[in-house]
Amino acid sequence: MDPTGNRGSPANPSSADAREVAKFDALADQWWNPRGPMAPLHAMNPARMGWIAGLLGDVAGQRVLDVGCGAGLASEWLARRGAHVVGLDAAGAALDAARAHAAAEGVAVDYRTGTPETLEETGFDAVLALEVIEHVPPEERAGFLAALARAVKPGGWVMLSTLNRTPRAYAVAKLGAEYLLRWLPVGTHDWKLFLRPAELGVLMRGAGLAVTEVAGLTPSLRQGFRVSRDVGVNYIMAGRRV
Repeated sequence: MDPTGNRGSPANPSSADAREVAKFDALADQWWNPRGPMAPLHAMNPARMGWIAGLLGDVAGQRVLDVGCGAGLASEWLARRGAHVVGLDAAGAALDAARAHAAAEGVAVDYRTGTPETLEETGFDAVLALEVIEHVPPEERAGFLAALARAVKPGGWVMLSTLNRTPRAYAVAKLGAEYLLRWLPVGTHDWKLFLRPAELGVLMRGAGLAVTEVAGLTPSLRQGFRVSRDVGVNYIMAGRRV
């Protein structure tokens, strides 16, 4: 769907669901509060970005597209390390927060409103879609992955993080995070839209991406998250364009 809730035409397809966009626009002014509704993302960001940097190597000078960038947690992390980052999102209020925060911090990120299907620029060294695919309608996911693959250069990386569709993920990420701990507003996630790693792998291979890496993102007893082999709740997957 396009940001207005209308189905995109074949000439102007869009994977953005208006209801999902509205959810994140409503959280825009709280995005950078590490103790607010985006606290889980703040806690997860060092682990997931460290894992990504381990695959990309020195990101200085690399061109990276951050799809579904929100207010810019991943985009700013990369830009601070010298990457040339395009942050793309359909949520206008979230992008306003991203631009304001980047300006206040003196960080250069090229934030744009839109979806990957409508992006004409290609040849990125890496394309990220972190905590995004579970908000894309199932019927739009193949086109979404195809757009990510089209944006990256041959041999470049496409990386997605998401939630597994397991009973444990339902208990932790849905009931626990939304209803018990109130980390996220009720209704942030729909467990039925979570993807098992095998399902995401099929989508990536269908888009011409060779899946090479999968890792779990697990809450740490000390603080934040750590990379692990446990993909039962949160996980991240990387593939290279064939």
